[in-house]
Formats: sequence, C-alpha cells, structure tokens
Amino acid sequence: PDVNKILGIRDKTILEVFYACGLRISELISLKISDLFLDEEMIRVFGKGSKERVVPIGSSAINWVQIYLTKSRPLLQKKMKSENFVFLNSRGTKLSRMGVWKIVTKYVKDSGIKKPVHPHTFRHSFATHLIEGGADLRSVQEMLGHADISTTQIYTHIDREFIKKVHKQFHPRG
Repeated sequence: PDVNKILGIRDKTILEVFYACGLRISELISLKISDLFLDEEMIRVFGKGSKERVVPIGSSAINWVQIYLTKSRPLLQKKMKSENFVFLNSRGTKLSRMGVWKIVTKYVKDSGIKKPVHPHTFRHSFATHLIEGGADLRSVQEMLGHADISTTQIYTHIDREFIKKVHKQFHPRG
C-alpha cells in the first residue's frame, strides 16, 4: 500500500493487524477503538457467538495502528457515522466484509502473487507460523478463539509437512 495516502495507511494497517493477530474478517471489521489496549500490547476481539477474547498484537502492527489512528482515521471519520469502529471506508462508516476482500485482492494482485490469497489466508499464516516457531497448540487455540482444540490441530498437519521438508533438507539420509 502507498502509505503516503490516507487509504494506503488504512490498508497497510489492516494487513498488519490481520497477520499480527490472526483475526477473522468479521472480527477485524467489528474492532472498536475501545478494544485497543496498545500499551498492554493486546486487543479485545469478539469472535463467533460473541465470545470475547484478548489477543496479543505485535510491535509492527501497533506502530501502524498508531499511525492510522493519528494520520488517516481522523480524515475518514464522520460524526455520528463512524461509531468508534477502528477501520472505516472512504464514506466514514464501518468497513464491510466485501470492502476488506477488495483491499486484500488489490494488494495480492499488485504484489504479483499468483497463489489464491484471501482475508482468511492471514489467519492461516498466523497460526502456521506460530506453530512452526514452536508455539504450543493450546496457546494458538486461545489466540484463534477456537472452542475445540481439534479445530486448531488442522495447523499441525501443515507443521508436519514443514518438519518433513526440513528433515529431507538437513538429514544426511533425508
């Protein structure tokens, strides 16, 4: 995203938050300013069934959220319309699911990525990278807001593929 533009800052922030927190699209668009606890490096998310959870947010995403909130959002905001939602469209109202899909699609195309990438891809990458980095399944389950650990275990399959690749690459008899 062109971060010299108002919407470019917003779009960069959306991509950063998606990857940093592993949010569902519905969670991202419903995020309110009162859900941001940036000093504590946490955000509050309302997931499926309005279940509340608190998710860590990394320093890069925090930086972009702060830039967006000071330089971009005030210019998008419209009195009585913005309702304290973090991410706003160009009309100053809550960003829609389709609006986020269009943003992700645009930057995937602009970057030359040929694989299919959609908003949920960021959630998958978040979980996969945590597990590949050594995070325990229970912690990842909590961050993703999965009610059942078996839903989170899907990501261990990806991890096994990664482990097999590493084994083949580095084991003398691989």
